[in-house]
Amino acid sequence: MEEKRYNQYSSFLKQKFGAKVYKITIDAGFSCPNRDGTISNCGCIFCDDGGSFSQAHSNQLSIEEQVRVGAETLKKRFKAEKFMSYFQAFSNTYKPVDELEKIYKASLTHPDIVGLSIGTRPDCIDDTKLKLISSFTPDYYTWIEYGLQSVHDKTLKKINRGHDYACFLKAYEKTKSYGINICLHVILNLFETYDEMMDTAKTIAQLEPEGVKIHMLCALEGTKLAEMYRAGEIDFMTEDEYVKTVCDFLEYLPPETTIHRLAGNGLRTELVAPRWIGKKLDCLNKIDREFERRNSYQGIKFTPSPPSPQERERSFVK
Repeated sequence: MEEKRYNQYSSFLKQKFGAKVYKITIDAGFSCPNRDGTISNCGCIFCDDGGSFSQAHSNQLSIEEQVRVGAETLKKRFKAEKFMSYFQAFSNTYKPVDELEKIYKASLTHPDIVGLSIGTRPDCIDDTKLKLISSFTPDYYTWIEYGLQSVHDKTLKKINRGHDYACFLKAYEKTKSYGINICLHVILNLFETYDEMMDTAKTIAQLEPEGVKIHMLCALEGTKLAEMYRAGEIDFMTEDEYVKTVCDFLEYLPPETTIHRLAGNGLRTELVAPRWIGKKLDCLNKIDREFERRNSYQGIKFTPSPPSPQERERSFVK
């Protein structure tokens, strides 16, 4: 297989574990403070009733059963050998820590699980939860995935995110202090200019996260964004525009940052627009060709920030 010009997460995992690693998506019945009235009742403008969950099985099953069924399905379909438990829907740290411990441990009982990935919001984390999650790191490849979306507070307000960039940064720095891998989710086309999107790339690049997941904004049935689209309040990028913007974005990211997602997994019946978004392989191939056309790659424009005086001082300590 031809080597990618970006640090593809799936290839990284295959090299790390000696086999391709598949995520098993788990729905543990979490909610979100931006939907249950704690912050608001309506959530982010792009989030549907499924909480961005690519559902593979019924959440009426126990967590152990979800993992078992998911592993069996992936083994039959792809001859998969190793898996990660992936808590995807809504905010997966939004419960008391004693409940979280039971939930996470239940997802790790299958013998072929090698990792744990937890999607959440930066305002749903604290030291007790981070201490719990970090306790899994000696035995499992452990990640927290933060939905940042943009570094611009005006954008976060526009999409009704319910937190600002400062909130994210505080959570990010605290999570790093516990030695947990971090994947940042960003969305392109959030009512922003090209320069604003590149500002997000340059800003998160300086954080040097272990992973980044890039989404194209899309409108799903039942969301505020779908209403805005039908009212002519927003338009979406063409596929070619998205491909070029993604390549520009990746050029600013550190070459070591793993790229977890660049395109959608399939056309959903709930999709309103843009209609091209479900053709994952086509989009990924176009990204490859665009990088080849430019003779470019992830990190070509990345410049690390100079170390702080404290970091310089630590570097002299033996």
